[in-house]
Amino acid sequence: MNINEYNRCVDEHADGLYRFLLKNIKDDEVARDLVQDSFMKLWERRKNVEGSKGKSYLFTTGYHTMIDYIRKNSRNSSFDGVAHREESYETGYSDLKEILNEAVEKLPPDQKSVVLLRDYEGYSYKEIAEITDLSEAQVKVYIYRARLFLKKYIGSPDMVV
Repeated sequence: MNINEYNRCVDEHADGLYRFLLKNIKDDEVARDLVQDSFMKLWERRKNVEGSKGKSYLFTTGYHTMIDYIRKNSRNSSFDGVAHREESYETGYSDLKEILNEAVEKLPPDQKSVVLLRDYEGYSYKEIAEITDLSEAQVKVYIYRARLFLKKYIGSPDMVV
């Protein structure tokens, strides 16, 4: 990868990587830091990365950087200060997007990541498998299970409105 290809990769994929990480992390500053770390890693390894593989390498690096961050912080966090939120399923919702975002947040991390990559970012099963180091079959299973959960959580659109 040369400097022009790297700069093009930054221009074309920075926003998409940021959206993906922000959807998972839910912290603007942390998402920005993870994007920066991902681009720094790409820059350091640019001589070993083909220009056409920049996007895949970048999202793979971003995904693994995010997982490392989550693992590190899950060991350091204390559950004493966490407020317990009671689950409520009211039928008074009128904003389907709000309900969908709430449902996506309840997915297990692996399912959440593959659904976001597939349905929000538009990656193919093969690309998601490369990014997450899962088999294509496992990606399909996670997406299927996540969609079943989302369908069950949201319920009938008639009930939501």
